[in-house]
Amino acid sequence: MLSWATCVIPPIDSRFELPDLKIQDSASRELKAIPLKQVYRMYVCGITPYDATHLGHANTYLAFDLLNRYLRNRGARVKYVQNITDIDDPLLERADRDGVDWKELALSQIDLFRSDMTGLRVLPPDDYIGAVEAIPQVLTAISTLEGKGSVYKVDQDLYFRVRADQSFGSRSHLTQEQMLEIFRERGGDPDRSGKEDQLDALLWLANRPGEPSWESSFGAGRPGWHIECCAIALEYLDLDHESRTSIDIQGGGSDLIFPHHEMSASQAKVITGKEFSEHYVHAGMVGLDGEKMSKSKGNLVLVSKLTGAGHDPMAIRTALLSSHYRADQMWSASRLTDAEVFLVDLRTALSMMEVAETDSVIEEIISALANDLDTPAALNSLKAWSARSIAGASGGSPGELSRAIDSLLGIAI
Repeated sequence: MLSWATCVIPPIDSRFELPDLKIQDSASRELKAIPLKQVYRMYVCGITPYDATHLGHANTYLAFDLLNRYLRNRGARVKYVQNITDIDDPLLERADRDGVDWKELALSQIDLFRSDMTGLRVLPPDDYIGAVEAIPQVLTAISTLEGKGSVYKVDQDLYFRVRADQSFGSRSHLTQEQMLEIFRERGGDPDRSGKEDQLDALLWLANRPGEPSWESSFGAGRPGWHIECCAIALEYLDLDHESRTSIDIQGGGSDLIFPHHEMSASQAKVITGKEFSEHYVHAGMVGLDGEKMSKSKGNLVLVSKLTGAGHDPMAIRTALLSSHYRADQMWSASRLTDAEVFLVDLRTALSMMEVAETDSVIEEIISALANDLDTPAALNSLKAWSARSIAGASGGSPGELSRAIDSLLGIAI
């Protein structure tokens, strides 16, 4: 599937040293350094395309865009893969509710998502893979799991024995009771009769009347959610057989830690015999009026609605970066207003012939980002620099600072 248009990352002068990026790892629950290497393999879970891009989506993809930019600025290549869950129950339910073809609904929302990502200047993935186009890889992965004795049937549906991975649960750190509660809330079926373990994960859903299906050696059906990402990541990223893990970075929103990332990682570990990812990184949730922003609550703030109302995508990006990527945050119109004022001042300063000294500001931005992508600290440095420049300080290079802001923070001036 086609990705979206890329944007150039301006180079940063070699006199600015970028240290190892330290990032909070969800599995170890520690701040871990990502040592320099030639190639990083990053997988970030994509959208289920049954509604437009909301600010929760945007916050997640901005977080991994920052990570991507930082690693590339260190001279590394980032092999970046993202999926699209273009066949799943929520998509079919929304299409049925609205009386539209599920494929047309998916395509329309994917097109809108591409447009939103382009406007926000999010670097595109190298491979943008839909679940439908990955069905051959899904079937291969299921066959491998079956060969390892970790698949069984309930009626005609196939399930994965999660306890086949002795490390199951170690990445999310939840009790059995917590896992059952979250599994039930997030599309799982712990109470289905015939399952060996309540937490076992659906691999292949046998054809239901009126639903799309694909032929396979297991019978007509469609893939489960967790095996989709597992199969795509292993196909496109597990390219280094000497590596301790299949990929370097598994990313997404914090609502994916369990069950999705835990179960995908367990399936991958059984298939390959090695841990799925070196780092598990998660972005916080975005809420509105004290509640999590979600389609089910109907309280979404859509990127396309904001840009359609005339708001600068760079102001939206800046507003989201004003909170730490891992923090659960509440959106308000005032945050966007504050970001717009910030950009006016920053652009004013950068358009001046004489500006305050800039080397230290670039160093502060680098230092902030190296410390778990601390964008609030980076923006505060820029705010203070703008004030000094407008007040008449001199000695800096506005062009060099503008390029660093673009390169590291993705904010086009």
